[in-house]
Amino acid sequence: MMKELIEQGYGTDLKLNCAEKILYSANEVYNLGLDSEALKLAAGFGGGMAIESTCGALTGGVMVLGKLFKPINKTKEENEYFRGIIKSFLDAFRKDMNNIDCAPLKKEYRTEEKGCNGIILKAAEVLEMIINKELEKAKKKS
Repeated sequence: MMKELIEQGYGTDLKLNCAEKILYSANEVYNLGLDSEALKLAAGFGGGMAIESTCGALTGGVMVLGKLFKPINKTKEENEYFRGIIKSFLDAFRKDMNNIDCAPLKKEYRTEEKGCNGIILKAAEVLEMIINKELEKAKKKS
């Protein structure tokens, strides 16, 4: 769902960076309830936090996972479980793309024509896989 939105050009007219595309599209698809002020929090994470560090599409994904799965009054076990979700997301992306940092990802996958869209699409795909898996687990517990 997120991936399809992004494939259709979601966020292009707004000139959203990679972190914003992930957070804005997830907000729409998963009804996160983030207003425009909250969505602005992703602005500084594009381009690997402007220094080509951890990919913005991934930091955007971590924000989404936090909104969906981070308990407010957490126990140690809940905190560890949440950290495991984040690790699963980053590990699955790294397995497919061989890295999580912006600079090497751009060198390998960015094109003049499509920019970083392939990287963003892969992040959306992996994020949706993790979200669906966690939602399914929660459904089974209920």
